[in-house]
Amino acid sequence: MMNLDSYNKFCASLPQSEHVVQWGGMDVWKIGGKLFAMARIKGGDLQVTFKASDIGYEVMKDMPGLRPAPYLASRGMKWIQHYAAPGLDDAALKEHIQLSYDMAIKRLTGIKRKALGLT
Repeated sequence: MMNLDSYNKFCASLPQSEHVVQWGGMDVWKIGGKLFAMARIKGGDLQVTFKASDIGYEVMKDMPGLRPAPYLASRGMKWIQHYAAPGLDDAALKEHIQLSYDMAIKRLTGIKRKALGLT
């Protein structure tokens, strides 16, 4: 089962990703200043929040252990929080973090992508 250390190692493996700790101790990952994942331990469980595609959001929002991300989803954004078992297995969680990272890159300007070597 993914823990905070393996989450941070996976996010760090994504090219040009940036790590900050903010919002009350959350491990937040960004690319070019754009948020793509955040996590914390709450009640002994790893909670990982990531951006989802429109279809992914609709599929995952009602799955056991997943929910629309507090605060972000309430503002109309398509963010999912993996908060408890069963949730997603490690491979699926990594896949969704990767997709969130890819979506964040697409939101960067061409100049920013080029500056980061992501073109």
